[in-house]
Amino acid sequence: MNDFLNDYNQTVHPSLLKSFIDINNKKLAGYGLDEYCKQAITNIQKRLQSPHADVHFMPGGTITNLTVISHILKPYQAVIAANTGHINVHETGAIEATGHKVITVPTADGKLTPELIAPVLFHHSDEHMVQPKLIYISNTTELGTIYSQQDLKNLYQFCQKNHLFLYLDGARLAMALAAKDNDLALPDLAKYTDVFYIGGTKVGAFAGEMVIFNNLSINQDFRFSMKQKGAILAKSWIVAVQMNELMQNDLYFQLGQHSNNMANKLKTVFEKAGLTFASKPQTNQLFVNFPNQLAEKIIAHYAVDNLGPIDDHNCCLRFCTSWSTQIDEIDRLERLLQSWLS
Repeated sequence: MNDFLNDYNQTVHPSLLKSFIDINNKKLAGYGLDEYCKQAITNIQKRLQSPHADVHFMPGGTITNLTVISHILKPYQAVIAANTGHINVHETGAIEATGHKVITVPTADGKLTPELIAPVLFHHSDEHMVQPKLIYISNTTELGTIYSQQDLKNLYQFCQKNHLFLYLDGARLAMALAAKDNDLALPDLAKYTDVFYIGGTKVGAFAGEMVIFNNLSINQDFRFSMKQKGAILAKSWIVAVQMNELMQNDLYFQLGQHSNNMANKLKTVFEKAGLTFASKPQTNQLFVNFPNQLAEKIIAHYAVDNLGPIDDHNCCLRFCTSWSTQIDEIDRLERLLQSWLS
């Protein structure tokens, strides 16, 4: 079956695979204390223009989110997220399982703003309710939209004013930073978040993410939290060598750009077919509105995410392109779509 279901459906980019082979015969220290981890830390600190950033290597996105969030929050504190946020929808209650409430905010485009967060703070004003302390956002959002530099700056300043911490999930950060409309750069993330992570799993890595603490008042003993949550890898160099390779010669951004380019070509195919989108196409996720009969044909031939009915006659399907999507896959879908519509 043809596959537009997600952006982690192929094992590893060849350059990253080669990086494994190149070090395969070396004996290395464990738990992030090896030479490749140290090299990756130095490299990303330079990229961020932040020599004191505290960097850690994690196996995947969900365990990164639950480890970071539960480490920062006190037992009575909560995290605020968009109602579409990954920690609310796709992590099996992982945050709640650590004892922390996820307070959700409805948002049309997947993005949080100070105006959307302010009412939550107003209604959580005393010790009879959980205390909101952390704002969780992702870039890209779960709807494929992105934060501008001004968006992020406004949020960060709002958080500082209200004694909140800002955490950015960067599972698809490569796609966000490579987006046509983007004006954010890596140093902005060091400047306008308390903590964020650079995702590798969805950008050609076998697995792995890199957490960066910018606020050094909240990272104390983080390795203890990592170990307790099962997040500290004995072979942490597996993540580090991939991150080194991704950042070398801007491969990370090139793969994000390729994912976006393939989505843009797919967007043109859908537009030619007269189809509309449930959210603004900006990166590698497309949320396409289909008549039910046409959607049934798509689902019979393609692995896509069926998000359910819009009304009695239409539904929304998510198409996700990746670093490995090829133009002939787009062309094949276009030919099929044309045959069904003719």
